[in-house]
Amino acid sequence: MPPLRRDIHELIDPNRHPFHEHATVELFVARKGEKVVGRIAAIQNDLHIERFSEPVGFFGLFECERDPEISIALFEAARQWLFARGLETMRGPASFSLNEEAGLLVDGFDGPPVVMMTYNPPWYADLVESYGFTKAKDLLAYLLIDVKQPERMVRMVPKLRERYRVTVRSLDKKRFWDDVALVRRVYNEAWQDNWGHLPMSEAELTYMAKQLKPVVDPGLVVFGEIDGEIAGFGLALPDLNVALKPMNGNLFPFGWLKALWYSRKIKTARVLTLGVLEKHRRSGVAELMELEMIRHALGRGIDRAEFSWILEDNFKMRVPLEKMGAKVYRTYRMYDVPTAARSGA
Repeated sequence: MPPLRRDIHELIDPNRHPFHEHATVELFVARKGEKVVGRIAAIQNDLHIERFSEPVGFFGLFECERDPEISIALFEAARQWLFARGLETMRGPASFSLNEEAGLLVDGFDGPPVVMMTYNPPWYADLVESYGFTKAKDLLAYLLIDVKQPERMVRMVPKLRERYRVTVRSLDKKRFWDDVALVRRVYNEAWQDNWGHLPMSEAELTYMAKQLKPVVDPGLVVFGEIDGEIAGFGLALPDLNVALKPMNGNLFPFGWLKALWYSRKIKTARVLTLGVLEKHRRSGVAELMELEMIRHALGRGIDRAEFSWILEDNFKMRVPLEKMGAKVYRTYRMYDVPTAARSGA
């Protein structure tokens, strides 16, 4: 499932992508003769260093042929660059942060990748681990087949609305940027205690919103409010990869026509985020937002949902999903390795 080349060009361009406002990225390409056989990015994310007070750098955009000689050369180039900048650990993959694509797929290769989730051959883990990387954290993807509104939750709706004065609404495209501002507030507050979480700057969220605006389904973006004040939001996307795959990474000249044709076949949605401000987490707002998203998804013919990604130790999210019948079907791994010189390297 090749990404749109235009999107990758923008991601790596310091003049076009706002990530570079708080980070420095060095790009490396491996060649054998005239043939390009691998690539990697080394990333110093100053926002991460400031937020967590830890000398950690990252690697991302890793692609490589099945040859340890090539992967070692790439990892060495990224490691040495990070070490020279005073960073003690190399973590990844992340392209370029946990706010974008993150993790190496290590389990669950029996199906195509879902929108905005990474994918790689199974043997990538061998290349990474043979270099000396060890697990830092697993990121899980849940799959729910046969999406439906749980009767238990439906019965709770009148009581929750009356007791906590919860209302749920969909994205209003007429006030799109006002709603984007609400998303940023909830995202930066609700996830602030999560491992690796970084607040999104206004520029970063604006950039992402501009990318998603043409394809977002307003009914799959919901806001929970209590007494008219924002309490939480949820965001799901139809699995646009179904439409993007035939384009082979090219939007022009006829890629957009293919996308329109294949978009009719989308039966899966990916739930990217569902967050509630801490003071409202026992109000039922999360459940009501879930029900609204499910109701809309069923109305447009979507009957499968991926929830991704979720930290392996985030049981506040995992337990409710498992009660709904969702199961872990993919595991993405974040790895660490010291940047100090490798013995024998």
